[in-house]
Amino acid sequence: QVQLVESGGGLVQPGGSLRLSCDASRIPFGSGFMAWYRQAPGKVRELVAKITIRGDTIYSDSVKDRFTISTDNSNSTVYLQMNSLKPEDTAVYYCNAKWFTNDVWGQGTQVTVSS
Repeated sequence: QVQLVESGGGLVQPGGSLRLSCDASRIPFGSGFMAWYRQAPGKVRELVAKITIRGDTIYSDSVKDRFTISTDNSNSTVYLQMNSLKPEDTAVYYCNAKWFTNDVWGQGTQVTVSS
């Protein structure tokens, strides 16, 4: 049963922007925290950004000042606005939700940054 659904990935040129969306309407949105991870070929999955119930955010050093995580509680959606994209941002991006003992992942959306 799919509980998180990502969208918005695609091919973009270096310096471009994309906005990823994560539909979290099938989980108790707002009960824990939401995050975006990514995994590039041959590399381990890494945290990109996280947002807590209170709206506190954490970013990896590699995306700080370029990416912004946000939520829209009215439609239970988490966004990742990605600006000034670089080839090294190429990866599959995953939405993640954690609340109590639950740890739920989406199926991922591919982001490719290339000219």
